[in-house]
Amino acid sequence: MNGKTGSLQSLFYPRSIAVIGASTDPGKIGGRPIDFLKRSGFQGRIAPVNPKADTVQGLPAFPTIGDAGQVDLAICAVPGQLAEQVVDDCVAAGVGALVMFSSGFAELGEDGRETQERMAAKARAGGMRMVGPNCMGVATMGTGMVATFHPAFSKVETLPRDGRIALISQSGAFGGLCIQMANNRGIGISHMVTTGNEADVDVADVLAELAQDPQVDVILMYLEGCRDGPGLIRALEIARANRKPVVAVKLGRTAAGAEAAQSHTAALAGSDAVFDAMFRQFGVYRARNIEEFLDIGCALAIGRLPDNNRIAIVTPSGGVGILMADEAEERGLDVAPLPETVQSSFKKLIPFAGVRNPLDMTAQVISDPTLFEQALELVLNETDFGSVVCFLGAATSDPGLGKVLIDSWERVRAAHPERLMIAPGMHPPAVAQELEANGTYAPTEPTYGPRAVAAAWYFAQSFANAVDQPVVARGSRLPSGQLNEIEAMDVLRTAGLPVVSERMAKTADEAVAAAQDIGYPVVMKLLSPDILHKSDIGGVKLGLRDEAAVRAAFDAIMAAGAAVADARIDGCIVAPMIAGDSVETILGVTMDPTFGPVVMFGLGGVLVEAMGDVSFRIAPVDRTQARAMIDEIRARKVLDGVRNAPPSDIDALTDAIVALSTFAAAHADQLVSIEANPVLIRPEGQGAIALDAVVVTR
Repeated sequence: MNGKTGSLQSLFYPRSIAVIGASTDPGKIGGRPIDFLKRSGFQGRIAPVNPKADTVQGLPAFPTIGDAGQVDLAICAVPGQLAEQVVDDCVAAGVGALVMFSSGFAELGEDGRETQERMAAKARAGGMRMVGPNCMGVATMGTGMVATFHPAFSKVETLPRDGRIALISQSGAFGGLCIQMANNRGIGISHMVTTGNEADVDVADVLAELAQDPQVDVILMYLEGCRDGPGLIRALEIARANRKPVVAVKLGRTAAGAEAAQSHTAALAGSDAVFDAMFRQFGVYRARNIEEFLDIGCALAIGRLPDNNRIAIVTPSGGVGILMADEAEERGLDVAPLPETVQSSFKKLIPFAGVRNPLDMTAQVISDPTLFEQALELVLNETDFGSVVCFLGAATSDPGLGKVLIDSWERVRAAHPERLMIAPGMHPPAVAQELEANGTYAPTEPTYGPRAVAAAWYFAQSFANAVDQPVVARGSRLPSGQLNEIEAMDVLRTAGLPVVSERMAKTADEAVAAAQDIGYPVVMKLLSPDILHKSDIGGVKLGLRDEAAVRAAFDAIMAAGAAVADARIDGCIVAPMIAGDSVETILGVTMDPTFGPVVMFGLGGVLVEAMGDVSFRIAPVDRTQARAMIDEIRARKVLDGVRNAPPSDIDALTDAIVALSTFAAAHADQLVSIEANPVLIRPEGQGAIALDAVVVTR
């Protein structure tokens, strides 16, 4: 990516590791990796590099990296002022990968950035991959390869080795915290990578590599930002193609920069909104906090993906069942009623049970544990629900009852391997670990069951609908600068959007002639590349029905334009007055500094910026993503028709979004922004039409 060369196999699966700046004190930064590697059971060769010592922590030491023999991975644990020489020495020694703990580079200013970039260039030229600088290291737990100094690994002997979850973090402290929290929760992490300043290896590089690693089932990714948007997208496409769920925490909810405020689209497309849309487009589940980050990763690594979004809830507590049902519905799952056969059959067992869905076994299950297995079998044998969440309460804390219930659960689960089955409850740690080791996600909080089902269904849909971004040929040249409306509408027409027929008039007589040709009533608008929102200054007149009205409107519009200092006035526009049932929408394009052209959709008119009810995608998009954009807005039901209004032409709207996004991708090197507002969506089968546009090119 971005001209980078070399795989990361030397980073994740080295046969030999050198520690440059190795310390005899296992508590120091240069000593910790050696101590961790020894205690974790790393089977490869460990080569301390320290010119002042013959041995380090019981291992033979070498004065330079060149004396250490063949080294796959080197760790740089020297002060920042010595780090560049370490890069030179490692390249000369043929080291495959370098993890640089050293700090004091781009995070301190321009001089440090220049040194960092110089080191990265030397590493790339020498075919060596470099992680950092200013990182806390990497680990591959299955081989005991713990190349880090983070205190989270201080009891490395106790960390799980059979995890299937990889962790990528731009923050070393965050990565270490996640390791500690995961260990407390009994979650096994297969790989940990902290990327630091990302002079060479970045999150996208690591993601692409781990998405192809057979030891990894789920990838957790912590992002503060991204300098290579296309690279990250390619990595996410690899992960989705390999059916590897990616769960992300993304920080930095910032407003768009001042330069972006030239249009509604740019003002609405804050950097976080674009990241959020990119995650949805490429199948990333965005977690709200560290707990959810780890817990969803755990659930995905343990369970399977459901075949549909219907969820059955089984519980001994009616109240908890309702709590879980609320959570499920809020997260888009279908809490459909259980079939009448299931309901009537269970009513025969417990006449006072609640059987609609949730299925409430009541406290009778304590007296008669066989009810538990009967309830599960009824639900699983007589429904096609994709998932079952069964709250076990505190029953597993009772050794006798708990064993009976877990044995029943395992029999049923083994008989129905095609279903996603989750068992929240107040489980003792040993019971939860046993359940999860056998393939059942077992959180303490009941609502985490439906939450996990929703995440699993999200990935099931994402994998089923995965489509790589199409390659779009570069488009033809566009006029440069701020275009007037006539020019802007020509751009939309070229893009394939249906646009209203307009005429330009420089005099009142020309305006009258245009109106007579078009046919009354007409709309008149100021034509100026310098005044974007014409209605704000009185530059728009609607419903003009005769010559006198047109002449008066022309004079008023030209006077309004003349009152704006230094504005170029090209005349006015005359257009037909579009009547009939329709919904105003807005389509737009803005150029994101990370991901390039971003397409926007929302309900249009003057309230769009105030309401902020819009959706985004990285251009280009296919019809599936365009429909997803339409369905995401809060006011989606307006397009289906409200208060006897007819349903809108969703197919025409979808076509318009796809066409605009493809055009934006083809002309990304020329565009600053496009805004079509309003775009009228007519009743079903009658199409769509753009009435106004603002286009800015480079």
